[in-house]
Amino acid sequence: MVFLNLPKIAMAVAAGIFAVALQAAEPLGKAEVESALNAAYAKYKTLQEGANADYIPALAKVDPDIYGIALVTPDGKIYTTGDVKSEVSIQSISKVFTMALVMEESGPGSIYDNMGVDATGQVFNSIVAVEQYKGAEMNPLVNAGAITATSMVKGSSREEIWEKILQYYNDFAGRELSVNKEVFDSEAATNQRNQAIAQLMYAYGHIKDNPARATDIYTEQCSVNVNAKDLAVMAVTLANGGRNPLTGKQVMKNENVAEVLAVMATAGLYDDSGKWLYHTGLPAKSGVGGGIIAVSPGRFGIAVISPPLDPAGNSVRAQKAIADISNALGGNPYEVTPAR
Repeated sequence: MVFLNLPKIAMAVAAGIFAVALQAAEPLGKAEVESALNAAYAKYKTLQEGANADYIPALAKVDPDIYGIALVTPDGKIYTTGDVKSEVSIQSISKVFTMALVMEESGPGSIYDNMGVDATGQVFNSIVAVEQYKGAEMNPLVNAGAITATSMVKGSSREEIWEKILQYYNDFAGRELSVNKEVFDSEAATNQRNQAIAQLMYAYGHIKDNPARATDIYTEQCSVNVNAKDLAVMAVTLANGGRNPLTGKQVMKNENVAEVLAVMATAGLYDDSGKWLYHTGLPAKSGVGGGIIAVSPGRFGIAVISPPLDPAGNSVRAQKAIADISNALGGNPYEVTPAR
């Protein structure tokens, strides 16, 4: 009997899809993009489903009517509709970019070997998932893996580590971002569960040192303010093989992007990641601040901000709008026209 290493095969498949998408993508036309964005915005503008996250008190106070859509193409064209100026905290979307930073510093194997890349089948802040495999068989997009990834960023002090993380986010967004202090303070006062998760990951050897500091930095990274355009630029940088099309900077190695997208595809939307991938085919990541980013490799990066969430913690409007826009623009990388 032959035993296959399924996670590595999945990574290879993702890399292949990404490479094909980059080579085969046709440029999107201005009219078709604007039509898709405007249609999705109008369709869901009056939708009243979902509710703001309230387990972090500051998030409950965010305006639930914020609704903005931004799409950026690899050639640097920016399309927006709705409220793309209002900022919300990035929350769990930050996990993608800290994971990417660790891969840049220590290679993709550092993530794969330390906490894993599998979906846990549990809620994002599950302690049971940590206990089940003693902190292994996780991924960097649930809290246990994300705090562990933050602990792996290299630096001799908290300040050095934090400045490196924030600058990396800046490079992806193409501008200087800042922390929402009210959200940071609110999260820091209510993150006892994350502190416990970090201690467990430390007890099982995945966090090597100072779990309290890792939790604190992780909490701060989740509190970075972004608008819909920022998130779309961050997404298109992944769609463009790690190069920010607005600044021209190669933010991360092209060879590491496929691994990032693979984890996003399998674990990016909490408990509903499988449903999302089934319906859209897009690697994506949500945050309880109300944002979702999605990546169509070689085609576009898209982001929607709308704070009301479904029971799984994903923005209701953002999911629906991104799915409609991607379907209209042929964004699903798994949809292939048969060769003649």
